[in-house]
Amino acid sequence: MASIKSEQADGEAEVGAKASGSQTLLRGLDVIDALIDGSLPLAELSEKLELTRSTTHRLASALVDRRILSFRPREGYSLGPKLLELGHAASQQMHLPRVARPYLEHLSTVTDDTVHLGVLDGRHALYLDKVPGRRRVNIGSRLGERHPIASTGLGKALILDKSEPEWCDFYAPEGAEFDAASRAVWLERMRSYAEKGHAFDLEENEDQVRCVAAPIRSVDGHIVAAISVSSAAQYMSDARMAELTKTVTDAANAISGDLGWTPKT
Repeated sequence: MASIKSEQADGEAEVGAKASGSQTLLRGLDVIDALIDGSLPLAELSEKLELTRSTTHRLASALVDRRILSFRPREGYSLGPKLLELGHAASQQMHLPRVARPYLEHLSTVTDDTVHLGVLDGRHALYLDKVPGRRRVNIGSRLGERHPIASTGLGKALILDKSEPEWCDFYAPEGAEFDAASRAVWLERMRSYAEKGHAFDLEENEDQVRCVAAPIRSVDGHIVAAISVSSAAQYMSDARMAELTKTVTDAANAISGDLGWTPKT
């Protein structure tokens, strides 16, 4: 009986130690978050965290010892050099196609359509990955191919944040011939796409093929890639394309989140 009580006591002590350790870890992470906007002296850091000065000092000192924080007498605590090392390591590990692949596969499964991942490469969209759909539809694209920005949904999604003069240059480079009326229609669509945060290909790049595309953003909010769902026009009515915008945008935002992006509130 004494042995059983002893084991129970040991178990309770272990659970208590784990809970205490988890709390300390979370408080340490709170200290790091509190310093994202800049350095703070101990008193202000303590107040921001709603912790006593002694607890704040203990947590911050431990983080300074690990180079996660830095301390300067007249400035207080700030983010340390170890975070730069960790950030660089994380960016190296977050290889875009690898991060995006599970989302591309899921998107293809729920839509039955072909999904592409691409990035801006000069004046073209470079296709980095492709997940074929389950429909009997041949989408004529291959990995490593470069497609025009102006005629592809994915390409348009890649330039949504750019200015109208830049859009015009993607539509027709300086000195190139173009139809002014057609460009005016294209620009009007681009304004709408930029406002809504997604783009369409309305059989502009490939006959009888339509697509819905959305941008992927990095931690700094810049567009670094885009994804698209493509299918034959018979499966892509205007109504279905409108429905797919949320599905595609949600997937693009989820990839962006894995890259460190946080949407503005």
